[in-house]
Amino acid sequence: MKTFLNALITATCALTFAGAARAQDSVAGKWHGEFDSPVGHQSYIYTFAVDGTNLTGKAFGIRDNGTNDVAITEGSVTTNGISFVEPLKFDDNDIRIEYTGKVNGDEIQFRRQVGDFGSEDFTAKRIKTTTVISDMRTATTADTNSPPAKP
Repeated sequence: MKTFLNALITATCALTFAGAARAQDSVAGKWHGEFDSPVGHQSYIYTFAVDGTNLTGKAFGIRDNGTNDVAITEGSVTTNGISFVEPLKFDDNDIRIEYTGKVNGDEIQFRRQVGDFGSEDFTAKRIKTTTVISDMRTATTADTNSPPAKP
């Protein structure tokens, strides 16, 4: 019986750490999410790094009235989820934005709680290198104001 309990405890610990490792591997990198909020449409790029169960990184947001680029705080990774805080300065107010997310492959289902003001649910998708290069070429081509070619 004692051997069985030791084996069960060892297996449980191994599965817990393996699950955390899978979440770490799947969360590190860049992610893109968009949503509508009371202050207008917002688009974010999240850059995550993982060390054990600690999550660090940046949140770069674009909204109708400006941009913000902040280091995330209080980040953590669990078996299939993440949580962190985006400290936002809006006008002269400090706003605490709390994120909780469930990781599913190349998507994170987020709930974003903006202080006492409200919340948004949205999906962030992993930015893959080929996607970034493709989007950059498209944006470069679309934003060019070259004169028309001469016949």
